[in-house]
Amino acid sequence: MKESTLLEMQNKIKALTNVVQHLMNENTQLRDLAVGTLETLKLMDGYDQAIEKLKESLTKKEGKKDGVIEQDTK
Repeated sequence: MKESTLLEMQNKIKALTNVVQHLMNENTQLRDLAVGTLETLKLMDGYDQAIEKLKESLTKKEGKKDGVIEQDTK
């Protein structure tokens, strides 16, 4: 292969590596945000009652069809 082609490929690999690293960093930040939000919600009054209501509502709306659970997301 020509040296110019190899250098071009090397630059593309570096660029892709940077993009993947950026995505991994963003994923970590989103996970931390989600965990923090959940922990904050857990400290609020009525959290346990709200979870129980969600569980009840999901069990009522679930329907099995060919082994797949259908859920109303409205």
